Formats: sequence, structure tokens, C-alpha cells
Amino acid sequence: MSYHAEHKGNEHSAEFLSVRVGTQEFAIDIRTIREIRGWIASTHLPHAPPFIKGMINLRGSVLLVIDLAQRLGLPPIMPSAASVVVVVECGDKAVGLLVDAVCDIITVTEDMRQNTPETGSDVPKAYIEGLVMMESRIVSILLIQALIPDETVQKMADMAMA
Repeated sequence: MSYHAEHKGNEHSAEFLSVRVGTQEFAIDIRTIREIRGWIASTHLPHAPPFIKGMINLRGSVLLVIDLAQRLGLPPIMPSAASVVVVVECGDKAVGLLVDAVCDIITVTEDMRQNTPETGSDVPKAYIEGLVMMESRIVSILLIQALIPDETVQKMADMAMA
């Protein structure tokens, strides 16, 4: 499994931030999160993929904002004052993930984790690293590096803001 874990006693655990998109809950490795911000209007990026909500100026740097719902094949989020942008980093890349709400910080142990089910397609496994079973709900663990667009989109954003 590719999740980051720390050793506590005899079992591995990791901390995640759970976020809500529509009626579904997703988990983001806490170590990939730079900050959490309220929604602000973004600048449209011409010819960007539909899941790119736009770009914002984050302390002098261009930050792409990704509609997490649309990136995952769900109906797009209509941003409101209650919407949240979770700024995540993977390597030297950072993006904002637009979500409906931030829910909780959860500690995930090995026995809570399940593999992503087989669907006959590799697409779900491209974005979902695994599942967390919590009481009556299932939380999908996101693969952050898979959500970040390639360099071409980032270069378009840098040129548009120049």
C-alpha cells in the first residue's frame, strides 16, 4: 500500500483530513495539506480542462483551483460562501481542491483500511488509494498526486497571470 504511516505500538496509523463533496466523504493525508481557505472568486483559465475551476493569487503565486467533485466524475460544485479550498502539495506542486466542507481529522489504522474494489476499470484506483470503514460510512482516501494536473496546465496558468 502506498499511504504514509507512522508506527504506534503494534499497528500503523496515519492522520487524514476528511472533506465532503456532495454526500460523499473523502480523506486527504494531513501531511499534504498546506492550508485551508474559504472560497474566493477565481480567474477563469482559457482552454483548461473542465475540472479546473480557475486560478487564484496565493501570496504572489498562481494556484490552480480544482473542482474535486468534477475531477472525480461527480456533478460539479457550485461554489458558495460555505465552500472551502484545501491547498495541497505534492512534491513541488500545489493546487487548491474545492470542496463543500471540511469534516474532521481522522486517525486511520491498518484494520480500518480496505482496498478499492474492482470495477473492471483502473480509473477509480487512479484517484482512490483505498477506503476507510467508519461506523456506518465509507471514506475514500485520495491519491493527491493523481489529482494534480500536468505541467502543461500549470504553464498555461503562469502565462495567463503574467
